[in-house]
Amino acid sequence: MTSRQQDIQLPALEEIVGQLAEYVSLPSISRSAGIDTMQETAEWLAHRLAFAGGRVEPTAGFPVVRAEWTAGPDAPVVLVYGHYDVQPTGSLDEWVTPPFDLAADVQAGEHVLRGRGVSDDKGPVLLVVRLAEAFLAQTGSLPLTVKFLIEGEEEIGSPNLAAYVAEHQADLACDLVISADGAQWRPGEPSLSIASKGLVSMDVVVRGADSDLHSGRFGGTVANPARALSTLLASLHDESGRVDIAGFYDGVDDPSPERRAEIGRVPFDERDYVIGLGIPAVYGEVGFSTLERLWERPTLEITGISSGGKYSVIPHIATAHLSARLVGRQDPDLVAAAVERHLREHRLAGVTTEVIIDAARVPAYRIDAGHPAIRAASAALNHVYPGEEVLLAVIAGTLPASTLFEQALGAKTLFFSFSTSDENLHAPNEFLRRGRIHEGMRAWERLWWLLAEGPHRLERNPCRLGHP
Repeated sequence: MTSRQQDIQLPALEEIVGQLAEYVSLPSISRSAGIDTMQETAEWLAHRLAFAGGRVEPTAGFPVVRAEWTAGPDAPVVLVYGHYDVQPTGSLDEWVTPPFDLAADVQAGEHVLRGRGVSDDKGPVLLVVRLAEAFLAQTGSLPLTVKFLIEGEEEIGSPNLAAYVAEHQADLACDLVISADGAQWRPGEPSLSIASKGLVSMDVVVRGADSDLHSGRFGGTVANPARALSTLLASLHDESGRVDIAGFYDGVDDPSPERRAEIGRVPFDERDYVIGLGIPAVYGEVGFSTLERLWERPTLEITGISSGGKYSVIPHIATAHLSARLVGRQDPDLVAAAVERHLREHRLAGVTTEVIIDAARVPAYRIDAGHPAIRAASAALNHVYPGEEVLLAVIAGTLPASTLFEQALGAKTLFFSFSTSDENLHAPNEFLRRGRIHEGMRAWERLWWLLAEGPHRLERNPCRLGHP
């Protein structure tokens, strides 16, 4: 620690929790909320960023929240990214407490805060905002220039973020993006993610007759779309669990022996994994370990099936939702085309098949393990969690903004969230470990110092030349 550096006095935890309760109470479900709700949530956050000129700016969809605090002209520039929108609640019957009422609880001996969005991504965003505010209040400055971009459409694939970033490219120019989104892998050790998977998704719709038919009067004389869809879905994988679609694995390399050895050294108890999920056994592509499947292999999953019901008809329509998570150099457009071609080539008598590919398509993202930002972040985590090795993991999910920022701004993204992947993200009873709030603030504080000066100081992004 240099003479210029000092530990910031953090705001009281109860004060932050009270603000987080206000934030969580705003039901900013981007999949179903109206513009008034999303605008109110954005304005709440912009008000908290008033110390840095916080403001709400429009997009073609839900608004973004912007702010910036500028250090000297030679200071490195970071862009802090996150999102204020949340996932739907799912069944309210499965929630222990109302999803938009922040609740304190003790879970497995840990103090936690429960509520929709508390972990993904309202808590991780708020702790950075409060740290910056405390920094300025006590020192009058930040170690580097910090810009904020908090969007309201991440949970629906960020459909309008690319256009907004392109339009504001000069204002958003930076040396590094630091994402407050992207959970750490597990609670027992600090971790950094060096990659995230890409995504392409689609619906498969099989149609038969013009309307549902009496299963007695018409059974055996017409094709059943539910059965036909089942046949199609069964053709997507072979018996070993491998995706059985020509071209699906184009751009996928098997993990190198060095990478397999690295993954093999990660402490991982498969029995605990099975018990924790309540499943009888793990399942997946033969020839790869569970962690290799999670971190290094692409997947094609059936995420939903709907057709008919418990009544005596042959349904006239059957629909399935497919989601492919991508790795390596897989091209989302080519993967979608390969899946569509496979389904169309499996012609089934008496029905028609339509494939509807979703607009949001995201390639896989990776940052080199030796990148200066990874080294700085590891040092920051070592400061907060002394004596613990920092695990380099992979986000098996997708963060659309990371590849966008690299393409539009020429800047890599560092995932630095203090959410944890076991905190029921996207599921009922989402929670955040209470202690992670102050731990996260200390880590962000140290990270900013490390990126501002010394051996980990950020180099100027060539794409930022001529921009502030």
